[in-house]
Amino acid sequence: MRLLFAGTPAPALPSLEALLASDHEVVAVLTRPDARSGRGRKVSRSPVAERADVAGIPVLQPRSPREPEFLQQLADLAVDCAPVVAYGALVPQAALDLPRHGWVNLHFSLLPAWRGAAPVQHAIMAGDEVTGASTFLLEAGLDTGPVFGTLTEAIGPRDTAGDLLDRLARSGAGLLVATLDGIAAGVVEPRPQPADGISLAPKVEAADARVDWALPAHVVDRRVRGVTPAPGAWTTWRGERLRLGPVSPLPGGPSPAAGEVLVDSGKVYVGTGSGGVLLDLVQPAGKRMIPAADWARGARPAPGERLGGE
Repeated sequence: MRLLFAGTPAPALPSLEALLASDHEVVAVLTRPDARSGRGRKVSRSPVAERADVAGIPVLQPRSPREPEFLQQLADLAVDCAPVVAYGALVPQAALDLPRHGWVNLHFSLLPAWRGAAPVQHAIMAGDEVTGASTFLLEAGLDTGPVFGTLTEAIGPRDTAGDLLDRLARSGAGLLVATLDGIAAGVVEPRPQPADGISLAPKVEAADARVDWALPAHVVDRRVRGVTPAPGAWTTWRGERLRLGPVSPLPGGPSPAAGEVLVDSGKVYVGTGSGGVLLDLVQPAGKRMIPAADWARGARPAPGERLGGE
């Protein structure tokens, strides 16, 4: 089939690579416009745009897929199907109607669980033991379309959102290609999602990644892993932001008061609402990530001093 691939960030790359190696023809790529990023605020292309440039594939970057110019470009391409992986913008009905087989979205959850922009992050934060990926027919609703196929993936006890997303991006690429193969052969049909088990996974903002030390240790652990690497867990120390790497709950270990920092035998513990956690890496404002023990040697926490204050 002739395909328009829609995607933007790095997790979309395994699917693009798999499609380029398949029997299908990727005739163009749709991705978000170039944007300023990093400390230097340099204009950079998306990972998908960069890969398409290397492959010599035309790149479409409308500010919105509602633009008449883009809709005309899509019509002129006469694609059979448009596979989507983390494109990052809502596709209007006028565009959904153009490909003969519609738009097929690879979503990193077992729909209808975790519909939305951050399914992997929310699955970890909720303490799910199993998640997966789904391919479904894109429609106007938020991840509501009928499902072609799924795969499952266990969530490990120390998985971060980055770890899990990397695995799902690779395995999901195979699911996407298999779905498109089945559509081309006329042997797969999408089935409506169940009415039960719906949960939502809105985008996780930086404010959502602030650690609440009053929560139990296992909840703090899940939330920190769920926002690692982005947007990144953080707290405050002496009025400045302190970014945190994953923490380790310590059943039966030291249990300071919620937010209290305790340094013992070269290790840094922080109290929660139930039990303590061990800090691993921290990043003071304007500095790089360092071992928590190195940070504590410089910070010299006073007895009873706490993280999370204003």
